Amino acid sequence: MNIPEWFQKKMADVFGEAGKAWLTNVESTMQFCEKEWKLQIDAPVSNLSYNYVLHAKDGEGTPVMLKVGVPSFDFTNEIRTLKVYGGKGCARLLKADEERGAMLLEKLVPGTMLSEEKDEKAAVHTFLRVWKAIRTPVPAECKSPTILDWASGLVRYHTMHPNGDGPIEARYIEMAQAYFAELTETTERMELLHGDLHHENILYDDKKGWLAIDPKGVVGDPYFDLISFMTNHLLKKENPKQLLLQRVEWITEGLSLDRERLLKAGVAMGILSTCWGLEDHDPEWEQAYTCAKWFMELLSK
Repeated sequence: MNIPEWFQKKMADVFGEAGKAWLTNVESTMQFCEKEWKLQIDAPVSNLSYNYVLHAKDGEGTPVMLKVGVPSFDFTNEIRTLKVYGGKGCARLLKADEERGAMLLEKLVPGTMLSEEKDEKAAVHTFLRVWKAIRTPVPAECKSPTILDWASGLVRYHTMHPNGDGPIEARYIEMAQAYFAELTETTERMELLHGDLHHENILYDDKKGWLAIDPKGVVGDPYFDLISFMTNHLLKKENPKQLLLQRVEWITEGLSLDRERLLKAGVAMGILSTCWGLEDHDPEWEQAYTCAKWFMELLSK
């Protein structure tokens, strides 16, 4: 098994000792899945992130996806979220082993990512169809984190920079905290959100159309589930600031949303994403910060 060195380093950097232990055991985990789930395992996907995802075929020759990751609350929470979605607007979970950190998923064919769509307005309309398809009430006895649990990342940042001497201005941290609280207190409904619904997590299937993959699973106001898409690939585009404004208008009109509320969600999630980027030593953390400040500018107009 030939796991890319950059991916091994990333797993060790992000997950620490748990990541190193996972790297030691990942081959035996895959062998277990291969035997117990009767799989023929093929090559990994080209866009690995925080899990080792591979193409495979089941015992009947049907294409499937094997996802192996560090056994953790987050991995288990994704399994729980997929079970709740039950294939509604999202790829189906076929099998799972929480203790080993493995799940088997239906493969979307051809699996074209929404990022391949060059027409920005068409991409937004497709995103909105998927966003609406996965709207899900919070299940009874839900163990998923809430959006305010996620927002504790702002507190961690403030603890590290109590004097306001960090790269994020203190007033932005305070503003993000206020918006998380406001939108949660005034929400019309709480839902089990995807948590990371953007272009690369929306794939096309010849039989089922566009579906989501890789849900994080977080309980919160549905406005928060719009931000990842709005800021995705933004700074790589021509006139990114104008494109953000256009995405705001298209999404506001397409869903008949409260524009101010959407922008506040954008500020909150943008600043939180900046904090996460700094925690993970992500060199692109400034992109999230830039998007957050653009949301603030739109909010002030």
